[in-house]
Amino acid sequence: MTLRLNSGVLARIPAAVRRPDYDFLNASIGIVHLGLGAFHRAHQALYTEGALRSSGGDWGILGASLRHADVPGALAAQQQLYTVETLGSTCSYQIVAAIRASLTAPTQGSQLLSALSSPRTHIITLTVTEKGYCLGMNADLDVANAGIAHDLEYPGTPSSTIGWLAAGLEERYRSHRRPVTIISCDNLQANGAKLRRAVTTFVARRSPEMLTWLRDNAAFPQTVVDCIVPAATDASRARVEQVLGVQDFACVQREPYSQWVIENCFAGPRPAWEQSGVLIVEDVTDYGRLKLHVLNTCHSALAYLGLPRGHLFVREAMADAELAAFLEALVSAEITPALAPLAVRGYWQTVRARFANPRIDHRLSQIAQDGALKLAERVFPLMIANASAGAPLRGLARIVHAWLALTQPNCDAALEDPNLFPAAIRANSALRAAISEAAV
Repeated sequence: MTLRLNSGVLARIPAAVRRPDYDFLNASIGIVHLGLGAFHRAHQALYTEGALRSSGGDWGILGASLRHADVPGALAAQQQLYTVETLGSTCSYQIVAAIRASLTAPTQGSQLLSALSSPRTHIITLTVTEKGYCLGMNADLDVANAGIAHDLEYPGTPSSTIGWLAAGLEERYRSHRRPVTIISCDNLQANGAKLRRAVTTFVARRSPEMLTWLRDNAAFPQTVVDCIVPAATDASRARVEQVLGVQDFACVQREPYSQWVIENCFAGPRPAWEQSGVLIVEDVTDYGRLKLHVLNTCHSALAYLGLPRGHLFVREAMADAELAAFLEALVSAEITPALAPLAVRGYWQTVRARFANPRIDHRLSQIAQDGALKLAERVFPLMIANASAGAPLRGLARIVHAWLALTQPNCDAALEDPNLFPAAIRANSALRAAISEAAV
């Protein structure tokens, strides 16, 4: 019978596998993370692992799944240990122990609320995807959203990310009023500012008396996160088992490249993240513009143009000569001018190599999800800027047309929909024509 990963089997795991070399079983919780998916485990938790190894501190993570119990269940069966498999020209394996507790919000709500409001919790992080913020087309909180409407009426049983944050903040306010830093780790431009506005809007409707405290004691730094993390598969789990000699049902796979940039804006103590490679900077804007409008825009292009051509993975689409040529022209003629004076070409050379990584099976269907939210962040701002400047935008329009062709029955009707397009596009006849007439 094959053993399951836990602290008792660490000694028998091959020496080439990096293992936690600190007293992780006694690490106290200092961070609560909402959205216990693969990206968090392969990115923020790994950086926190490095900080714990180098500098110690009470920075164990309590991870909360807001919907499903499968990941917390898998972690609980392994004393919260899991493996990060890094796939490059060579492959490496590391067992991570930074997550010290995990739970499922719908069934363990009281424990999550206690953790969010604990005076020992100094950091709350989030990876809940763009739609998890419940923002409208104007980037403000959509109070008509079903989850937000529910949480405003029934704050004791939150269902949305914003509802959970507000409930935790209200309990902090009622009990001890200590400060907290809340860090968005999702692909939203100005993610910290948008999260602050969303939480403030919610609190203003539910508990306006705590607005002054919220303004003075909750920090929402801007961030940029970058690492390609495909979903785990039976094949990736089998590779991990072969290397470790034990089963790991919570393992994750990722590419070698990783970046985390955080604005130096904290309301209290934090881990020594810079010791593990995190960039703590005064302004993340340029990092964010490159990531969002080069890597993410090109990812969306490959998804919407590659799926109709029968491609399943990013690496397959990148190997398609026509699509590769399309991206080169897009970056050169439409993205680089819009982002001037940023060093787009150098960054794109790195991104192009990452997309072609033969070991990474990043599904185009995963990237294609939630197109209205993603394109509003990645593509629409470039189109609007280029239209204003008289710059080319045909390639960008082709991405949008391809998305509509995959998801909407009527392109012209979709272009009228305020839930899909901002007024700056709906009211611009030239932009509308560019989208509707773009060849796919």
